[in-house]
Amino acid sequence: MSSSSTNTGVSRDLRHIPLSYNNADSQTSALRLVLTLFPEWEHGEGKIEFIRFTDGITNTLLKAVKRRPGYTEEQIDNEAVLLRAYGKGTEVLIDREKEATSHSLLSQHKLAPALLARFQNGLIYKFIRGRVCTSEDLTVEPVWRGVAHRLGEWHATLPIVSAGRTAVVQDEVEVPLTTTIPKSLPSLEKINAITPGKPTPNVWTIMQKWVFALPTSNEAEIKRKDVLQKELERTVSELGDTPGLGGNGLVFGHTDLLSGNVIVQPRSTADKDSPIETVAFIDYEYAVPSPAAFDIANHFAEWGGFNCDFGVLPTRSVRRKFIEEYIQSYASHTKLPDQDIVVSRLYDEIDMFRGVPGLYWGIWALIQATISQIDFDYASYAEVRLGEYWAWRAEEDGSRAKKGEEKPLRERRWAEE
Repeated sequence: MSSSSTNTGVSRDLRHIPLSYNNADSQTSALRLVLTLFPEWEHGEGKIEFIRFTDGITNTLLKAVKRRPGYTEEQIDNEAVLLRAYGKGTEVLIDREKEATSHSLLSQHKLAPALLARFQNGLIYKFIRGRVCTSEDLTVEPVWRGVAHRLGEWHATLPIVSAGRTAVVQDEVEVPLTTTIPKSLPSLEKINAITPGKPTPNVWTIMQKWVFALPTSNEAEIKRKDVLQKELERTVSELGDTPGLGGNGLVFGHTDLLSGNVIVQPRSTADKDSPIETVAFIDYEYAVPSPAAFDIANHFAEWGGFNCDFGVLPTRSVRRKFIEEYIQSYASHTKLPDQDIVVSRLYDEIDMFRGVPGLYWGIWALIQATISQIDFDYASYAEVRLGEYWAWRAEEDGSRAKKGEEKPLRERRWAEE
């Protein structure tokens, strides 16, 4: 259950392939990795193909298929695997050992595809059949009910783990980058001090790690880092001890439920008329203990996609229906007191957390703007996401109303019935 604390590591039987994926030589390096794992693919009938997915803005994701003669698409997909190569420099953001441990844990609970192998800069795992969602899909009721249902199962059944090295980073870890990112991060003790007494890593210690990793090459960057550190401390002091669900108010959260990480799975004959889609979640690099309210508020923010279309965020009535579906699923996997009371409490907590994903991804994007080689305007994205946080703060402290300023679209939409 969520309240337990277990140290679950990656299986020692997991194969490690001492090769790397090279984006500049994608076909050759990917083929070498796949044939190392499946040498029989080289001489068997049928062409090997790679399909590149472009939904993410951090990693490279390739689907590898063996098109055997006479096989149906379903049979081909049942053999297919995914290669996920890490974005360059993302070690400063993501603990890859923890990610592999999280994937292994999820697979044990039938909530993730089988993890087949690790390679020098990525993972290979079984392909999940289905349709990758768009941000528009997330706003469709059968899909959002499916997400709520699956997320309730996640939060109720997965244990809180001290993942990987049982640490966010090793003491004085060296950042392998020639950028303005600090050459070393503060000790684990300093990072974990943001939430004393709570299992680590958690969403707050991850944010603390990221703030410490912010670039400080000029006066403006130093000032911004100081401001964000104060805001993180302020937010943790206000929200770090909300009752929530699970032990210590934490559940094992996905914390990155954007549209590209939600797969709508094919319907069986038995559920062809169901009002709820069956969905699966992929990509667990940010999976970490977090308040349930953060994970859900973060998912709601993703309804607007990378363009941050605040006009499509869920209204009050839709949020409540989502939470009711989520709690019904959660309660089917573990004991829960009066569901109506829990629904109302969680609804209020999500409202309290609605600005925190903006702080989380805003800090993340500031680092990505320094290290990423992907063609995406992280600097502008950081300003938009941090703007969500500041808009929420202005609403909470009443400063905007005192000045007679109009609510921004995101806050207006959040207040709609």
